[in-house]
Amino acid sequence: MSKRTAFRNPSKTVLRTRVAVVAAGLGASVALGSGVALAADTTASVSEFPAFASLAMLDDSLHKQAETQLKVAEKEKRNAEEAKRNAEQAKRDAAKRAEEARKQAEASRNRADAWVAPLAEYQVGQPFGKAGKMWAAKHSGQDLVVGSGTPVMSVHGGTVVKAGPNGGGDGPAYGNAIVIKHDDNTYSQYAHLSQVKVSVGQSVSTGQVIGLSGSTGNSSGPHLHFEIRTTPNYGSAVEPVGFLKAHGGSL
Repeated sequence: MSKRTAFRNPSKTVLRTRVAVVAAGLGASVALGSGVALAADTTASVSEFPAFASLAMLDDSLHKQAETQLKVAEKEKRNAEEAKRNAEQAKRDAAKRAEEARKQAEASRNRADAWVAPLAEYQVGQPFGKAGKMWAAKHSGQDLVVGSGTPVMSVHGGTVVKAGPNGGGDGPAYGNAIVIKHDDNTYSQYAHLSQVKVSVGQSVSTGQVIGLSGSTGNSSGPHLHFEIRTTPNYGSAVEPVGFLKAHGGSL
């Protein structure tokens, strides 16, 4: 063997080694599909390339990360849907409360506008306009027979202009009495009371208890003497049954 031949053989061996390493690197890139180029070097060995076990761990880590992100996204979606349902429910509740408030306000207006009987239960006694020795002229009101101590109510909202003994100023025949001025400039009077529960200047509402029935003054027994007047004073009374009926009430 010549020296020239001995020199050329190692070169071929090195060249073949380089080609094999580069081929191995390209093969690994194609097989993994990672788009990562593995640089070949004359000093590289097979042990320096990523192991398939490491790639499997990376794939598992990415898979777990994707699962975590999906769970977070699903939770956020559920939270958003729950917030939407809560907002819709709050809107329905607010609308319901507004409707209830409207109905209550309307009911209050209706009560304020209404005219009611001065007693919840009673028997009709002496009528308006009846003549007799019990009255100086004719009967100026409508008698409603009830037991003593029965709650007496204002027939309509207004302001108390008379209240107390001596008919509130109309005379002793009325006993304890109350006169209320209403918004249409008419007046209602309640007489022969056993107790007065309001005072002059006080505002009262429709149906409010203003006193208790009795038999004070010129009275033959427990009852309420009820009048509708055009002024606060005695002598201006009008027929009360027809008046209340015309205003939506009744006796």
